[in-house]
Parts: sequence; C-alpha cells; structure tokens
Amino acid sequence: MQTKRNAGYEAWLVQIFLIATTIVVLYPIIMMAMSGFKTNAEIFGNPFALPKSLNFDNYLVIWNTTDVPRFLLNSTIVTLASVAILLVTGTMAAYAISRYRFRGSIMVSLFFLAGLMLPLRLAIIPLFIQLKFMGLIDNLLGLIFIYIAMSLPSTVFILTGFLRALPSELEDSARVDGASEFRIMVEIMVPLITPAMVIAGIYNAVPIWNDFFFPLIFIQTPEMKTLAQGLTSFFGEYSVNFGVLYAGLTLAALPVVIVFIVQSKRFIAGMTAGAIK
Repeated sequence: MQTKRNAGYEAWLVQIFLIATTIVVLYPIIMMAMSGFKTNAEIFGNPFALPKSLNFDNYLVIWNTTDVPRFLLNSTIVTLASVAILLVTGTMAAYAISRYRFRGSIMVSLFFLAGLMLPLRLAIIPLFIQLKFMGLIDNLLGLIFIYIAMSLPSTVFILTGFLRALPSELEDSARVDGASEFRIMVEIMVPLITPAMVIAGIYNAVPIWNDFFFPLIFIQTPEMKTLAQGLTSFFGEYSVNFGVLYAGLTLAALPVVIVFIVQSKRFIAGMTAGAIK
C-alpha cells in the first residue's frame, strides 16, 4: 500500500511539474499573440491584460503597408529549399555511411561529426570572401548554401543512427528480388525512417527560419531580407509601434507552430524510437 501511495504522489508531482512547465513556456507566446491585437496605449497601460477587443488593425498594417509579406516569402523559400536539399543529401550520405563498409568510411563519419563541433560562424570572413567571389552576396541562394553546410552534419548524424538500427535482411531480400541499390534506399529504407526525417527537418527548419546572423551579413537590399531580419525595421529611432511589432512576431512564429502541430505525431514517434534504441 505504501508503495502504491508513493507512486501516486510521484505521478501527481510529475503532472504538476508538466503543467507548470507548460504555463511557463506558453504564457509569453500567448501574451505576444494577444499584444498583436492591442494599441500602443493598451500595451503601455496594462501590458499583461487581455485586449479589450479583437482589433485586427495591426495585422492589416503588417500585411498591407509593410514589406512583411515579401520577407515571409523570402524566409519560406530559404527554409523550404534548405530543408528539402538537406533531407535528400543527408539521407543519401547517412545511407552510405550506415549501410556500406568501404575504405575511409570511418573518416567520412568523423568528417560529419567534426561539423557538429565547429560552428560555421567562426568562418564568417572566408564565407563572405567565397560568396562574393561566386556572386552570391545579397542572394537567397547564398543563404541556402550556407544553411545546407551548417545543418548537414546534424542531419547525417540523426539519420545515421536510425538507419543503422534497421535489419540488413531487408536489403538482402530486396537484392534477391532484383532491386537496385537506389530503389532499395528510396522504396524500402526511406519510408522506415520517415519519423527521423521529420525530426531532422524540424530540428533544422526552426533555426533556419529564425536565423538573424547570416542574413544580416550577407543580405543588403530590403527586398531580399528574411523575416527575422526584416522585423528589425519596426524599431524606429525614436519610437516603436509595439502592437505592429507583436503582430509581426506572431506571424513569424505561426508557420513553425503549424508545421510542428501537423507533424507532431511523427516527431514524437521518432523521439520515442530514438529513446528506445
């Protein structure tokens, strides 16, 4: 009885901890979204109160009188292109490292592992010189190349662990049936590691979407700015329209939240599989 009672207390403590953590995490996000419906006077008068009414003026200002739609499009292009190329190249690299034994395979694995330890920001000056030589300064393609180089090691690292856990009998039976190596990878292996690909996609998409550092260095013209960089234009020299700023921040956070909600089951499945392994 005492053991059951202690287990019950532990379960309640865990629930209380999870509820408190949820409140701490969600409260700033909810207040940011609610502040997008307020005027500056309401925000300064009572910043923690709910808006008096659902006033969409700030969102209309954002959408109709600013360059936020253009910034949003630029961020979407950069993020989707980077993540798509990352998943394709990362899957092929991880498949080669995990399923084949060849001379130098350990060195290739260490090469990608070293990419996790060395931040790309340390090479900002050589990167700038190289992109300038290639004519990719102030170009979204340059950002895409940087994000691929920055995120490829983590993608390969995540996918390699999942691919190594798959039984080799799957490949052997497919080879007996006459399947090519490419078909084995695409039609047999890739569907089995879909949760891992979702994890790798979300893990890399969030920092790419929110990145401010690289666009600040490599993007110069206003029409090429990404969303994180473009939102800084709302900070005036003498005043800031916080209602419009919070509306812009809400729009910036919304796509990532929607993607996570839509892919949450696969994300949790992948995390659970990784924990079991």
